[in-house]
Amino acid sequence: MRTHPTPHPTVARITDDICQRSRSFRARYLAHVAAAKHADPARSRISCTNLAHAFAAEAPNDKLVLREIRAPNIAIVSAYNDLLSAHQPLARFPDIIKHAARDAGATAQFAGGVPAMCDGVTQGQAGMELSLFSRDIIAQATAIALSHNVFDGVLCLGVCDKIVPGLLIGALQFGHLPTIFVPAGPMITGLSNDEKSKIRQQFAEGKVDRAGLLEAESRAYHGPGTCTFYGTANSNQMLMEVMGLHLPGSAFITPNTPLRDALTAEATKRVVALTHLGTEYTPIADIVDERCIVNAIVGLLATGGSTNHTIHIIAIARAAGIIINWDDFDALSAVVPLLARIYPNGSADVNHFHAAGGAGFVIRELLSVGLLHEDVATVAGRGLARYTEEPTLKAGRIARRSAPATSGDESVVRTAVAPFSADGGLRVLRGNLGRSVIKVSAVKPQHHIVEAPAMVFDDQDHVLAAFKRGELQKNFVAVVRFQGPRANGMPELHKLTPALGSLQDAGFRVALVTDGRMSGASGKVPAAIHVSPECVAGGPIGKVRNGDIIRLDVDAGTLEVVVDPAEWAKRDIAAVNLEANQFGSGRELFFASRAAALTAEDGAGTFGVIPIPAA
Repeated sequence: MRTHPTPHPTVARITDDICQRSRSFRARYLAHVAAAKHADPARSRISCTNLAHAFAAEAPNDKLVLREIRAPNIAIVSAYNDLLSAHQPLARFPDIIKHAARDAGATAQFAGGVPAMCDGVTQGQAGMELSLFSRDIIAQATAIALSHNVFDGVLCLGVCDKIVPGLLIGALQFGHLPTIFVPAGPMITGLSNDEKSKIRQQFAEGKVDRAGLLEAESRAYHGPGTCTFYGTANSNQMLMEVMGLHLPGSAFITPNTPLRDALTAEATKRVVALTHLGTEYTPIADIVDERCIVNAIVGLLATGGSTNHTIHIIAIARAAGIIINWDDFDALSAVVPLLARIYPNGSADVNHFHAAGGAGFVIRELLSVGLLHEDVATVAGRGLARYTEEPTLKAGRIARRSAPATSGDESVVRTAVAPFSADGGLRVLRGNLGRSVIKVSAVKPQHHIVEAPAMVFDDQDHVLAAFKRGELQKNFVAVVRFQGPRANGMPELHKLTPALGSLQDAGFRVALVTDGRMSGASGKVPAAIHVSPECVAGGPIGKVRNGDIIRLDVDAGTLEVVVDPAEWAKRDIAAVNLEANQFGSGRELFFASRAAALTAEDGAGTFGVIPIPAA
């Protein structure tokens, strides 16, 4: 087998730091996992009444296997609904899985469904204020599905933004069970991302009417599968590859194809082998360790992935007893090269990325320079080198081949020795406004420093109203506050991108500073997002007043308001009436979530974290 370099010094140091700070937390988590392990099938530990309920409605042959209590039983936890294009293909998966389980001498049961909302549908709407919180609801729903305690392995079916992190957080509470994530794949390419972005900006400028905009959007989002830009959904898929939780090369195979179906069947057979009743027992707790989490951060940085994962990876890590923070992202970003340009960091979509080399190419390049830990457990076996291969079909069966040795398109994916940039394009900004993250992989160098007067807004719609009134034709920094998890659930502020992009193109110096999110919309306009502490929690962003000079400096890693320190110290945090964010579209049911939410850098969790035992 090909040998790989020892880990890069920064990767090794950050991993060691994480291990040290997580020691007691991780030990407690693993103790809970060890206590849940048993030698027999899980259903052997429940009463006859319990078991009869569990198989009452099963097909006769499956019922016989279940009552014999010898073979593994696999849980299917699915985010299927036919509102989400990415999840609509999952409707067919349970039948494929059940047949494959029988072929492997096991059974599979649909254990439960989890909610799955589409940020694309709710973007800019009241429902978007439930989006981030849905991650924790999904985690809880996953736990409820698995709490029946009759399962020996898990298949998690999900793709999009909060869904994969939620499924993973839930599955990690059953860390003794092997778990494989089964994706649906991206939709085939439609309208180009460049053209879509151009028409959106023209609509914001009043040059295209609503009918023209809808026609363009319908050509971009036109069929089953994940949206093809590199937002949180496709970042999820890349992370499942680099974390070893997919079958290798599964992420970007399009839906409803023979290869996609064959991979779903193979995932089923593989999870059977990974159970404690199989030949290669590999519980998920053995896979998601400190090295796996560092690999996830590196994979995110190397591909210019979604800034949402500066929240989600922290929450996922905590669910496995691992403590990370934004400084870890920042330190790794300084040494991880940017190997991919996928919209919004380039013009290509994920289908183009996959064709040009894809996940296997990127993982091999990162391994070649020691930026990924190779000696890790994965669902495919020991060693991340397995993820430098890609699947193909031969005579109806899965075969594997090495990912391309060279890039198929160097405008989309490059080698580690000739990257797009020497760093990962993610920064942590620090200063008297708090801490924030900024994605700069698509921000041109001339926009890395913006110093301009603040224009303060308490709602993204107020920004757009000012734009339409012509009040933003100047240099300014839009400070959009009261957008954090405790204020209104931390919605993404995608609606601002076309307007701010138009102003930047017109030659104005503009930037965004917010305690809200931007996610995959983070692009060419510098945006200091996730500002923590948030305004509602007493964050200094609440002290900013119209006309204050804001200096955002990507290169220096600073975010400052240029105000006399004595005056700044005397200022009070602004107050605002948030009643409009408390009701409608189900928001009244999430009062407790808003009240309990942690900061963005703590993962914005709503059900708290396991206390760290005293040393």
